[in-house]
Amino acid sequence: MLIVTGATGHLGSLIVNRLLERAPADRIGVSVRDVSKAADLAERGVRVRAGDFTEPGSLKHAFEGAERVLVISAAIRGGGALTANSAAIDAAREAGAQRIVYTSHQAASPTSVFPPQKVHAATEEHLKQQGVPYTALRNGFYASTLGHYVGAALESGTLAVPQDGPVSWTAHEDLAEAAAVALTEDGALEGITPPLTAPHTLDFAGVAEILSRITGRPFARVVMGDEEWISAAVADGMPRPAAEFALTMFAASRNGEFNSTDPTLEAALGHPANTVHEVLEAVVRTR
Repeated sequence: MLIVTGATGHLGSLIVNRLLERAPADRIGVSVRDVSKAADLAERGVRVRAGDFTEPGSLKHAFEGAERVLVISAAIRGGGALTANSAAIDAAREAGAQRIVYTSHQAASPTSVFPPQKVHAATEEHLKQQGVPYTALRNGFYASTLGHYVGAALESGTLAVPQDGPVSWTAHEDLAEAAAVALTEDGALEGITPPLTAPHTLDFAGVAEILSRITGRPFARVVMGDEEWISAAVADGMPRPAAEFALTMFAASRNGEFNSTDPTLEAALGHPANTVHEVLEAVVRTR
């Protein structure tokens, strides 16, 4: 059975939909914290069981009969994420999974200034030690992140964020399809993958230019000082710890951590990846 964790989240739900195009529903199982949120999957014939990375005992039942398990990285800040990811990987091994697939990140590194990259790097090391074939999907930076910053820009005409650097923004839809490939096709994606990215990088000045083309309105890219931006974000209602965390993304991008592209994603998909222009068009339509 192909097991997907976090199947009611943004990425997880897309992955399950892609899997259903590749495998019969009775071969797919999901592990979710709240089974009521996966009722639609149960209706489609998917096996739905409760499982929580922070309660490892629950995963034995959720992973029962696993042939391959996809562990979507825990959305927990701090050391708790590594503990949770490791518990899920251990449970997959104990369930007899013949391959464990993990959603890592293109810039996974123990020295990154963006904290999630340290968690991904440590999780990859734990994954390597299990003695089980594995795939660490080094996903490109989610293009949907841009939506958090574009909303205000659409109202003001100004994209005011800290100094940044080029990022290989990549669509959830493409990464979900790649995960489905890793779960269903032998030899397609194995070990620690190259960066799974769209073919181009773009900084926020480029984002402003694309917004101008999409809307027909001028957008100005304004560089804010780090503390100035944090203060403005807090004044707009963002908790200070969240603002400080978000700033690390900009710091990592200006260090060049996300300034890489690779053809592996498009090769695995067999078609071009979604562009930032397409992602931003969708954002604009929903505003």
